Amino acid sequence: MAKTKHYIQGSWTEGKGEGKPIYDAVTGAIHTTVTTEGLDIPSILQYGREQGETLRKMTFLERGNMLKQLAFHLLKKKRKFYEESYHSGTTKADAWFDIDGGIGNLFANASLRKEFPNKPYHVEGNPVDLSRGGKFMGHHILVPKEGVAVHINAFNFPVWGMLEKCAPNWMAGMPAVVKPASDTAYVTASVVEEIIASGILPEGALQLISGSAHTLLDHVESQDVVTFTGSAYTGRKLKTTPKLIEESVPFNMEADSLNACVLGEDATPGTPEFDLFIREVRREMTSKCGQKCTAIRRVLVPEHLMEDVQIALGKSLDKITVGDPRLKEVRMGALVSRDQL
Repeated sequence: MAKTKHYIQGSWTEGKGEGKPIYDAVTGAIHTTVTTEGLDIPSILQYGREQGETLRKMTFLERGNMLKQLAFHLLKKKRKFYEESYHSGTTKADAWFDIDGGIGNLFANASLRKEFPNKPYHVEGNPVDLSRGGKFMGHHILVPKEGVAVHINAFNFPVWGMLEKCAPNWMAGMPAVVKPASDTAYVTASVVEEIIASGILPEGALQLISGSAHTLLDHVESQDVVTFTGSAYTGRKLKTTPKLIEESVPFNMEADSLNACVLGEDATPGTPEFDLFIREVRREMTSKCGQKCTAIRRVLVPEHLMEDVQIALGKSLDKITVGDPRLKEVRMGALVSRDQL
């Protein structure tokens, strides 16, 4: 059985042991396995810090052009990513949001090169006189941190989740260590494989840890940053990791959201607003099977419109074909795992 590999310290590496089986969301067959056993986490982080010197010395213009070149390269390879994504139960439309949307993040951040000087640092604003006669002044000079950006990502957007975070930190001259969720790490790995093969990024700018790495945050340092996307419960636990507190490591958490779709009292059947409401509720229920941080969790409807909404929504949902996302007629695939079920 093939394992999902890691890209660490300049090479593709398999973890030790059999690993955790990852199943095809539709067929139930084992698609791959993931294991991080045997990885030297401190050495991986230190490698990124040291090798990141090349990225730090690049100018904003060079980094921006690098992102733009990488975005065009990944667009040419995206069919491969779609094929991998089907194993996670996503339809083509679901995968488009993740894959093309992720690549779009590279283009968007690449355009920021126009906002900065052709230098590896940025002088922000004008000097501020803090004393009479200009003997004591303040001026902000923005330089890259000398650590690594550690990204702990969620299962539902294995491509977008990586690229939306890596793009700005590469633009800022900071290397990344990406740890995707185990259930869809193979999709992330397929993108990283193409990124590394392209040779566009300097070595050390990107490392990939495929699967669980429970001690990862025990080895961060003051120049590192950490981002987390996932459940609020897990995020709160990670946020209190002693090393984060001791080293004052910045920790950015994107966690659970509580969204609703609300129907106004005057949005009665036959109005454009009523039809829009039904379409949006259906989309939120069926897009990625509802496995989105922005998906609605509740539908709020005036009591006198309850029956109308139930009938209209039922008819709308009848048009949704559920099944294998590889089939053209299917509009909703499968939940990614038994855990999500």
